[in-house]
Amino acid sequence: MLRTITLGSCVQVQGTFERDSANGKIIVRVGDQVFEGYPIQKKAA
Repeated sequence: MLRTITLGSCVQVQGTFERDSANGKIIVRVGDQVFEGYPIQKKAA
């Protein structure tokens, strides 16, 4: 499943969901790299 996270104030990364972190962040994988950040909020349709 693809998920989008925020790194810092304006950088976002979209990748394959790996796992939840204990501090409320999630971990996503993009190729060989792994990123940890806060998930973006889903918008209502």
